[in-house]
Amino acid sequence: MLRSTLVILSLAFSVSATAAEFDYNYFSIGYGTTDFDDINVDGDGFGVEGSYALNGDYHVFGSYESAGLDFGVDATTFSAGLGYNRGMTETVDLIARLSYEYIEFDAPGLGDVDDSGIGLAVGLRIAASNELELNAGIEHIDYSDSGGDTGIAAAGLYNFTDTFSLGFGGKWSDDVSSYTLSGRFYFGE
Repeated sequence: MLRSTLVILSLAFSVSATAAEFDYNYFSIGYGTTDFDDINVDGDGFGVEGSYALNGDYHVFGSYESAGLDFGVDATTFSAGLGYNRGMTETVDLIARLSYEYIEFDAPGLGDVDDSGIGLAVGLRIAASNELELNAGIEHIDYSDSGGDTGIAAAGLYNFTDTFSLGFGGKWSDDVSSYTLSGRFYFGE
């Protein structure tokens, strides 16, 4: 883990691009796959995500995802919170986020099981060039009933225009691995 952190930090400070400030006003829609490692269940689904800048340092964010898993199980997640973003250089922002997290599983014959908790994430947004943005971070979610889960996330976004990007990302933890292809629409600073 320490080696990964050092690689991320060295990439962040070695980038030599001339990108504008990051935009925290966006809406994304995506398709993803999820694999629950411990119980060998996987599936796919769609999600939406958004962020709105309150000022130059703070933003609110939220996401909703729905997936159909093996054996007819449906999974739904919801997240909402407050984020802090701080420019470290012209091409790197440090991000810290605090969120409310909700997850629900609906299994045929077993009914609904849900849980909620608090999430904390720290990461970097890196402008590798005017067109390419890289993201990396670590997150921890502490659910009230099912305990905590810590994972890492990485993504890349290619900016086709000032208002549209296409991205691919992944999240990996002890319990879940997921991959998402998404389109992000920016609506101004």
